[in-house]
Amino acid sequence: MTSISHQPAMSGGRVAMVSPMRNEAKHLDAVIRAMAAQTRPPDEWIVVDDGSTDDTRAILDRAAEELAFLRVVSAPAFPMPEGADRLSHAAAPRVFNYGLSLAEPFAYVGKLDGDVELPPNYFERLLAEFAADPRLGIAGGVVVEPHGGEWRVHGASHLAHVRGALRLYSAECLRDGGGVREVLGWDGIDVVLAHKNGYRTQSFTDLVARHHRPTGTAQGALKGHLRWGRCQYIQGYPAYWVLARAVKVGAAEPRVLSGFTYAAGFAQAAVKRVPRFDEAGYRAYLRNELRGRAAAKLRRPRTALAGS
Repeated sequence: MTSISHQPAMSGGRVAMVSPMRNEAKHLDAVIRAMAAQTRPPDEWIVVDDGSTDDTRAILDRAAEELAFLRVVSAPAFPMPEGADRLSHAAAPRVFNYGLSLAEPFAYVGKLDGDVELPPNYFERLLAEFAADPRLGIAGGVVVEPHGGEWRVHGASHLAHVRGALRLYSAECLRDGGGVREVLGWDGIDVVLAHKNGYRTQSFTDLVARHHRPTGTAQGALKGHLRWGRCQYIQGYPAYWVLARAVKVGAAEPRVLSGFTYAAGFAQAAVKRVPRFDEAGYRAYLRNELRGRAAAKLRRPRTALAGS
């Protein structure tokens, strides 16, 4: 984590964006064009190149000559086992925190992945939502991903979760939550902490971004699902919840095997006794929140029937 130098949140407050990137050359031009086209661009966009071996750095350096708010820096060498899965070893939040440490004081700060193409009104709309609701702590849009030659909405069933790939925090929410944790599952942990601290989180379905690389496929779909299961263990989700979710995950390609691999990632982490996140009653709060969500789902059919 890093110290957070912030301004009071306000509709016209300063916006800093941080983008950890590694080998994103394939989609980077579209991402940069979308940032340049923003009706209300960020005041500062710090892109941290994490040792790219493709043309990522060259593309960024060219763009920085045209975009006054873009600053390109190199990530320091973080200790990591040889041949390690960088995503499983939380490279992204560590690189994000390094970029955040370079930012000027801000009222809002966001994370944007190098394969996410934002709609042109993204920041203008989110800042209006923050101004309208002082308790809004984390906000973002939804994504569409390429499947079979068409763009399909992905992961928009639980709108209180804001994807880590394109989120914006109020400085107060990030500070009160203790900053971004440098662990796998950081983007779920800080949503729960925001709720625990009295903030609201929201994904807005009319803000649709293009995620050019389907979720969890950077190193193969099955490896992504295994990592996701491990992530859920670290975040403190109970086994019954993960097993129930594995049924839904199993509908993704490759069918059935995806759900099995997801559950196996959770079980593997449990067997290895991987440290689970639990600060100041976090896990107790999470389980109460899950029970509330389950109860709300059970009430929906009865409500619909009563109204028919």
